[in-house]
Amino acid sequence: MSAQQGTIKAIAIRTVKMGPMREIDRAEVVEGGGITEDIKVSPKRGVSFISAEQWDEVTQELGADLPWHTRRANVLVSGMNLKALHDKRIKVGSAVVHILDETTPCELMDELHQGLRAALTPDWRGGVLGRVEQAGEFKPGDLIETMDD
Repeated sequence: MSAQQGTIKAIAIRTVKMGPMREIDRAEVVEGGGITEDIKVSPKRGVSFISAEQWDEVTQELGADLPWHTRRANVLVSGMNLKALHDKRIKVGSAVVHILDETTPCELMDELHQGLRAALTPDWRGGVLGRVEQAGEFKPGDLIETMDD
């Protein structure tokens, strides 16, 4: 498989557990943690990513105009097959994140919009999550590149 490259479109953080998301202009991540402004997360979850292209598919299927962070992911990316990133390390701005797993949609998705959980389920459309292995910063417009191909 060849290296992938994508672009950060937007970044969001959770303001409180189960609370609203807020978009930010830049993010700083810490090794073994997540985005410094975000609520505390497990090291495995660190940072979550969702595909802009897949989010567009989901909202079209639902016939709903929902902000991308309704999914509660931290980073909206364009131009990458997130499923193919499983168990790969990616360079995100100056940070390195090891993509560990799919972000499995939970029942909260249907509370936010009926049918969202099912629409996110196929083909890893709910996104991916990863552990921060190297602290750094990133912002919209920065490249994301796979490191282990």
